[in-house]
Amino acid sequence: MYIGAGEDHMSKTPATPQAGSPDAKAGGFLAEPLDPLRYGHGMGSPLECDGLALGMIRRGARVLDVGCGVGDFSATVRDRLGAEVTGIEPDAARAAEARRRGLTVSERVLDEVLADQAERMAGQFDVVLYMDVLEHLADPGAELRAARRALAPGGAVIASIPNVAHWSVRTELLRGRFDYARYGIMDATHLRWFTARTVRTLFESAGLRVVEHRYSAGIHFDCYRRWPWRWLPGRVRRPLIVQGVRLRPHLFGAQHVVRAVSA
Repeated sequence: MYIGAGEDHMSKTPATPQAGSPDAKAGGFLAEPLDPLRYGHGMGSPLECDGLALGMIRRGARVLDVGCGVGDFSATVRDRLGAEVTGIEPDAARAAEARRRGLTVSERVLDEVLADQAERMAGQFDVVLYMDVLEHLADPGAELRAARRALAPGGAVIASIPNVAHWSVRTELLRGRFDYARYGIMDATHLRWFTARTVRTLFESAGLRVVEHRYSAGIHFDCYRRWPWRWLPGRVRRPLIVQGVRLRPHLFGAQHVVRAVSA
């Protein structure tokens, strides 16, 4: 489930979310039903979360993509790295779209997916992926503890997590606003919120050590389509955002992208 949805995935008639889908938790926060296929991702840019995460995965790895969504990133990992990818997705519509990409995907409620299969999955994966997923869970720490048991020796958990300390959220708070959205940092289905410090605290509490911590730029976020950014030409706007992420990642970084190993 990726921040910065691709409109290519928007369906014409939003479906009623199933009980096991995170979308079912958004009732009352938005005026219109959520489109289950609203999530997309960047196109492999080294500045965005999928490109950053891709660079953390070795060729031929055995990968478990938890909350794989429509399978965009899973398919990229499979095709570019020759990886063996298994997906898990709680939303039936997204799981069906992922299978159309030729992926092996099972439908399970994320809060239960690894906890009840930890012994069966023990040591089976080189990488467990959580691409914008942990913020959707009521108990992400329990999920990470189970993921640690699923790792083979030398394996890693790789995750992208929205940065609630992003300047756009801070600006809205100064205006007295904390409004939910269909996707992005303020996605109405998010249950947890993270800064750089709380990301590290979460992983450490699960017995994982963060060995790489990077930040996505979020160049295509909606906040950069508003004043004053919208009036800047792309050749000016893009370098400014990239420079902001480099100099003040806690403020301009859209997502934390981390790689963690067993402590």
